[in-house]
Amino acid sequence: MKEKVNVTGVPETMVQTLYARAKETKKQNAKIKDEIAVELVEKLDYDFSIADKDKAMNYGVIARTIVLDRMVEQYLKKHENTVVVNIACGLDTRCYRMKGKYLRWYNVDLPETMKIRSQFLTETDPVYQIAKSAMDDSYIDDIDYHGKNILVIIEGLTMYLYEKDIRKMFSIIDKSFQKVTVMVETMSPFVVKHMKEKSIEGSNAKFTWGVKNRKELQRIIPAFSVRQEVSLVEGMKELMPVYCVIGKIPAVRNISNKIIVLEKRGRY
Repeated sequence: MKEKVNVTGVPETMVQTLYARAKETKKQNAKIKDEIAVELVEKLDYDFSIADKDKAMNYGVIARTIVLDRMVEQYLKKHENTVVVNIACGLDTRCYRMKGKYLRWYNVDLPETMKIRSQFLTETDPVYQIAKSAMDDSYIDDIDYHGKNILVIIEGLTMYLYEKDIRKMFSIIDKSFQKVTVMVETMSPFVVKHMKEKSIEGSNAKFTWGVKNRKELQRIIPAFSVRQEVSLVEGMKELMPVYCVIGKIPAVRNISNKIIVLEKRGRY
């Protein structure tokens, strides 16, 4: 028997992204493998018909998954015993794809979102659930991290926030962790202004914040230094070979979402 899921606004995006990963996994030439996503989608009583037609959302989610999976895996190979904090996790399953490569993994999201996650994913040591906002500094109290290297992942969130939220979120990270690397997904202001996700048009979720480049992001959060910037064009190249050509066009790269890697200043 399928379980009904009632979500609107930003939390609804977690169902859409889950579906995109499941749909890609079932393809014969799948670029990612997320069998848990397939299992979860089969359990959900939810109308995926609109998400099925939203090609832009589907491509974007898979390109992001390709890029971030690769970046996270490379990071964990270089840094043993890392504690991972996955902010705005939704129904993300990366903690399972990276199994055995980290010390502990904390999935953090709003209480209403984590209530749904806990219905379908019973997580135990070394994976933990924290039902709190990333703007609530008390979530740090639930993390056992002392003396360990920290990797924070912020995926599919910043574009639904405001600059004051970005500052607050990074201020908490800065004050709480001595050694920390952050991988954050950003959207360009152009896309924020001109694009909508068709799959969630009926909800209250809308894009509200974007940043032109890593220099502008560093201006907003000066306690951090930018170490790397990877365009999701790199993931699109694997989905659509034409991006090997058009991905070289500056305008295309500029409006594509990016994964920006930051570290606290003074770490080295």
